[in-house]
Amino acid sequence: MRVFGRRVEGGGTPEPGPARPRARANGGCQLGPAMDVEAAALGETPLPLPPLPSLLPVPDEPPPLEVLRPNSAPDPLLEGPMARIRTQVLERVDPVVAAELPPAQLREQLEALVHELADRERIEISAREQARIAEELAHDMVGYGPLEPLLQDESISDIMVNGPDNVYVERAGRLYRVDVRFRNAAQVAAIAQKMAATVGRRVDESSPLVDCRLLDGSRVNVVFPPLALDGPVISIRKFAKKKLDFSAMVQIGSMSPQVARICEIAARCRLNLVISGGTGSGKTTLLNALSRLIDHGERIVTIEDAAELQLQQPHVVRLETRPPNLEGKGEVTARDLVRNALRMRPDRIIVGECRGPETFDMLQAMNTGHDGSLTTIHANTTRDALTRIENMVQMGQQNLPVKAIRTQIASAIDLIIQIERMRDGGRRVAAISEICGLEGDVITMNDVFVFEYLGDDPSGRIRGRWVTPGVRPSFQDRLEYYGLAHAWMQALAEAQ
Repeated sequence: MRVFGRRVEGGGTPEPGPARPRARANGGCQLGPAMDVEAAALGETPLPLPPLPSLLPVPDEPPPLEVLRPNSAPDPLLEGPMARIRTQVLERVDPVVAAELPPAQLREQLEALVHELADRERIEISAREQARIAEELAHDMVGYGPLEPLLQDESISDIMVNGPDNVYVERAGRLYRVDVRFRNAAQVAAIAQKMAATVGRRVDESSPLVDCRLLDGSRVNVVFPPLALDGPVISIRKFAKKKLDFSAMVQIGSMSPQVARICEIAARCRLNLVISGGTGSGKTTLLNALSRLIDHGERIVTIEDAAELQLQQPHVVRLETRPPNLEGKGEVTARDLVRNALRMRPDRIIVGECRGPETFDMLQAMNTGHDGSLTTIHANTTRDALTRIENMVQMGQQNLPVKAIRTQIASAIDLIIQIERMRDGGRRVAAISEICGLEGDVITMNDVFVFEYLGDDPSGRIRGRWVTPGVRPSFQDRLEYYGLAHAWMQALAEAQ
């Protein structure tokens, strides 16, 4: 079967790239000479004060992921005769047949077609360029165009498209600009619409915001004009093919063996856990690691805006929210799903992220027999997480007294795990705090583990240790019920 059968006879202006910042010779910026204000008021000649020395040197710019092609140099595959060949190939290819072919066979036939058209047009083109054109055409037809190589690179965790010629990636916690170019803004828009269509969602000028996911679970956010002033913007949080468990997180320095043991005991004892942290700090990764310890005999209901959890248990019900249609109807929120999940006989409820009124229903679930429920929240510290939970409960229950909210929080949540992305790019558990109870109007907390910064090693990575006061937890009876009280205290003793 061939992708082409009919024969049809038969560019953009480059923009200058941003100038690279140059470091100051003195290693930082200096203040200009200051004048003595008091001397000037007395009519005396003020003397210039010596400039302040630079306290913080300008950090070395990280090496680029790939050598950037200057934007002032046109891409031969996007302009000139080769662009004409690309157009003629697209005219002769049947997209329905192309979608059914294996990728290797499709590239082989496209390369043969490129060679044929180049001979007919008498265009000199190397075998390497023929292969490149065929590969890019295959990505356009059955993939996501120029983003396909980045999606296949497992070392990349985030992809950020800020325009046709401005693409960044995150690798090992650091941002790099890469040599990836789209033909124009229309191609960026077409790829964004293709991503949204894979899960039955749409994005255009009338509906310019969308959250969706790719078939492999990667999370995608798209912003279209007129909200995005410089053209369509695509942000992709890639789905890690290699599933991290606690042993792997210990090896990469995200936690100590004792912290991993405490998290494992908390999951097995069916404690209600909240994972807090900033954007991209690794909350979902830690949630996936905790979920691996859930017993296979339990019924789990997951609720997410864009499904990205990787649960390994056989009895999992996955629910996903739905945005409103063009008429503004048909929306199904996370709160609707949490309420419905209570009628589905779950043993545990896992909410991918609490960000609104559904927090109240999540607390209700934790307080009504669904022990071991898990969720994540955006917060900077474990104490801030409690404040955010309280504020989000008030979004849905405005007349509820503050003390009633705090009483429910104190009785529902057992542990809060704080995870952070630190300045060296590493994700680490910063603190684990237990909720002890309510004293007056204040929720009392005890730190189980806290990360203590010790300095940087020669390679620039942060050194530290996890310290613990070794306090007996308030849920000791729960640990004894599951026979893990001794293991908990032993893990704390080993860390002291």
